[in-house]
Amino acid sequence: MTDDADARDGLLQGPDGAWRCWWQGEKDDYRRYHDEEWGRPVADPRTLFEKLCLEGFQSGLSWLTILRKRENFRAGFAGFDIDRVADFGEDDVARLLADAGIVRHKAKILSVINNARRARAMRDAGVSLAALVWSYEPDPATRPPVCDRASLSALGRTPESTALSKRLLKDGWSFVGPTTVYAFMQSMGVVNDHLEGCCCRAPVEALRAAFVRPR
Repeated sequence: MTDDADARDGLLQGPDGAWRCWWQGEKDDYRRYHDEEWGRPVADPRTLFEKLCLEGFQSGLSWLTILRKRENFRAGFAGFDIDRVADFGEDDVARLLADAGIVRHKAKILSVINNARRARAMRDAGVSLAALVWSYEPDPATRPPVCDRASLSALGRTPESTALSKRLLKDGWSFVGPTTVYAFMQSMGVVNDHLEGCCCRAPVEALRAAFVRPR
């Protein structure tokens, strides 16, 4: 484990000797998410839809809270199947509001249903959610280095996340502000924000280099 000086630099050394971004806090479930999911590029529309919805639920909460309830969210929202969620009605809203395993916030529940309908309309109009998301990938040459907590925190929103947020809002999506969208872009690998020196930065960058961008 590290001392406080190391932690201030934004990295923590785990019991396995590997150095990781500090935010996973050496919690087993959070470390697995950091190592196995965060920043790895995704093109699957269901996964992208799920993550956008869960980022919306995170607003005002910690991601760890949502992560630990993720399986309950998946059960409650039909695995985030876009067509099934788009068909949810008043009985489903009541069911979800009674579900103590998720965050029972009516506006956010209604937002997921609304966003499923928007995603379905987008797909039916011939627009790929994956292609849309990845079209806002920033030019690597414009990316600042992420070498400590301060540099990562400074990226709470970007021109690209703001532009994608505006596009989604224009199409009727909700709970997709630029900060929420940037967190989504980080987690889905549209950017690689593992800190310099993190054991996952190079493997994630290799995955991104081999990833075929959806069109």
